[in-house]
Amino acid sequence: MANGTDGTRRNAATGESYLPRQEPRYREIASFLRAPLADTLDELDIALVGIPFDGGVSNRPGTRHGPREIRNQSSMMRSLHHVTRLDPFATARIADIGDVQFSSIYDLEQVSNDIAAYYSAIRRAGVIPLSAGGDHSITYPILRGLAADGPVGLIHIDAHTDTWDEFQGSKFHHGGPFRLACEHGLIDPKRTVQIGIRGTQNTTQGWDYSAASGMRVMFMEEVDALGIEATVAEARRVVGSGPVYLSFDIDSIDPAFAPGTGTPEVGGLTSLQALQLVRGFRGLPLIGADVVEVSPPFDPSGNTALLGATIMYELLCLIAEQVGSKEG
Repeated sequence: MANGTDGTRRNAATGESYLPRQEPRYREIASFLRAPLADTLDELDIALVGIPFDGGVSNRPGTRHGPREIRNQSSMMRSLHHVTRLDPFATARIADIGDVQFSSIYDLEQVSNDIAAYYSAIRRAGVIPLSAGGDHSITYPILRGLAADGPVGLIHIDAHTDTWDEFQGSKFHHGGPFRLACEHGLIDPKRTVQIGIRGTQNTTQGWDYSAASGMRVMFMEEVDALGIEATVAEARRVVGSGPVYLSFDIDSIDPAFAPGTGTPEVGGLTSLQALQLVRGFRGLPLIGADVVEVSPPFDPSGNTALLGATIMYELLCLIAEQVGSKEG
């Protein structure tokens, strides 16, 4: 791990040590949540990863710029959580390990293989990944890398089920990662919950597949009627106590709060509801998590990326608390 394992950095000119996370927020190299940078998985509990890829989008591109802008906006994050009073950086060893490298970015199958190999290495090192996309197609190869010991539970927060079949001659697209994950035995559909689903479609294909496979689909109208607390309770009932992966698509949030995404759908979660929803999953045994579909070109204000960074911080707190409880 570069510099100090506690996140300190040594000034190249003076040799003095300092903590970049405590510097004014306009200073230092932008990293996820102001975490230290690392070029190795050694001595890490949690790896923050960027996947700058949007070759799986069906319409509006731009999410390849998501990781960089989330890094920029996450300089607004502080370390101490105002509700739980948890400082994830005091609880776990965390670093930004950079972006997934692609050997052939125009070859969708090879991109999937590159991502899967990258996350397999993270899993073998005993490190938990927290990722920023990128479009939602990246979650399928992430699961390929992490679910080597059998199917896992899934909490999927999104406006869309992402269980479509082939599109324009390819199955590797952002509308189908969870169909692929189900077909290849990476997720247990009966331990899968999809929260916030809404929006018009030309066909019921995705909704039908989710329901037929046994996934619990919670349309936004049900979430609104139940409230966040009851939605969390239902989701926890579905996934049970086994290993679970959490995937958060920023388009689950209403475009009034998050317009910078490829497929915005009105009538979604508020930013506060989204934070409360994620916090409700404290204590679940997460094997990893991601925030996807932040598309900075569609939101020059940077607010969508800021919201993505905030969700990423909430997820980091969940994972860090989990790591701390094991070590304790």
